[in-house]
Amino acid sequence: MKKTNIILIGFMGVGKGSVAREIVKHSSYIAIDTDDLIESMENKKIKKVFEEDGEEYFRSLEKDVSLWLEKSVENTLISTGGGFYKVENLKKIGTIVLLDSPFENILKRIQDHPNAKAKLKKRPLLSDLKAAKKLYKERRPEYLKLADIVVDVTDKSAEECTKEILKKVKKHV
Repeated sequence: MKKTNIILIGFMGVGKGSVAREIVKHSSYIAIDTDDLIESMENKKIKKVFEEDGEEYFRSLEKDVSLWLEKSVENTLISTGGGFYKVENLKKIGTIVLLDSPFENILKRIQDHPNAKAKLKKRPLLSDLKAAKKLYKERRPEYLKLADIVVDVTDKSAEECTKEILKKVKKHV
């Protein structure tokens, strides 16, 4: 039987956290953020994990989290980090919803945020925009291939995205 979790995937800064908070407000789902879980496990920020232990170590932590989610979590909205989609058991965890938007719109969204400096600082992979755009171009086709549901978030509020997601998930399950 398919799990009743909703997994939000998408490029860093696309709005997974904002949409997750909105879904929790308008549904019976509780929310988990994979990056928050990792920060709690390691007792340090993601940026520090990358700096001190490297990306490979961080990805192994994501794998540990994914195995725990598969075994232990039900009826939960799971907001993921930008690279979490690579865990092998993602399809076993729940319905995968891609929040999709062009790279330029994601960047604009972050830069227009009142807390833009902190948002950019929190995302070590966005420090080099040329490399970040290359990463986006690599990941997007992979996101699209994995997604059960795709929601274009461009120029939509978190509330509009939430309504669309909940409607599509209901039809999908």
